[in-house]
Amino acid sequence: QLLGLSIATLSTVTHYGLRFTLISNISLNGNSYRLIHHTAFYFGICLSMILILAGLLSSAATVRESQCLTAMGFFCFALAFCGLIPAACWRYTHSTEVEDSIMDVYDFVYEEVRRNTSSFRRHELTAIHEAFLCCGKHSPFGDTTNAEHKTCPPGQVRDEGKDCLQEIQDFLKKHMDFVFSLLGLAIGCTVYGMILTSFLWFSIHFSSNLYRKGKYILR
Repeated sequence: QLLGLSIATLSTVTHYGLRFTLISNISLNGNSYRLIHHTAFYFGICLSMILILAGLLSSAATVRESQCLTAMGFFCFALAFCGLIPAACWRYTHSTEVEDSIMDVYDFVYEEVRRNTSSFRRHELTAIHEAFLCCGKHSPFGDTTNAEHKTCPPGQVRDEGKDCLQEIQDFLKKHMDFVFSLLGLAIGCTVYGMILTSFLWFSIHFSSNLYRKGKYILR
């Protein structure tokens, strides 16, 4: 249950967090981040509900010694396991897709502002700089464009401010490493839950539990 609540909390923070929400709202139709953003949230909420339900069913099955509740708990753990394995495989095979899609959004907005083609994009770029506490993209020539002068947070200069692409990459790497660690922990817990519920089911079935049922008659 605690693991389910942790996953639900992480999913909510990721979905409604300022930085993730900002990028999702700016993301274009051709960019994959918005789809990943919403899919991860709904997957996390569904997974947390399944894990919480599995924990409740397992606890009730232990107290009531019910084979039906035990089987339902095993099914919930198995369902969560079947969802976690593809998620972990996707993260492993698409290790940089989230980072690349967010940096593509920043590159697009930055170039639009640099060309002075949209005042609306200038507000979006300012919001990104304030959210990530960074200032533009560092150039090997050290030049500063109007995009940095008009959109960087107050008091930050291009040469003193942090490179936004590097800041975004570092932030996402830490966040995704935490997500992947939580996925690994969830996989381990679901395997343990399936083994435990299986053992409990057979224990109840063969009446080998501590509280034996039936009556004993002395002759």
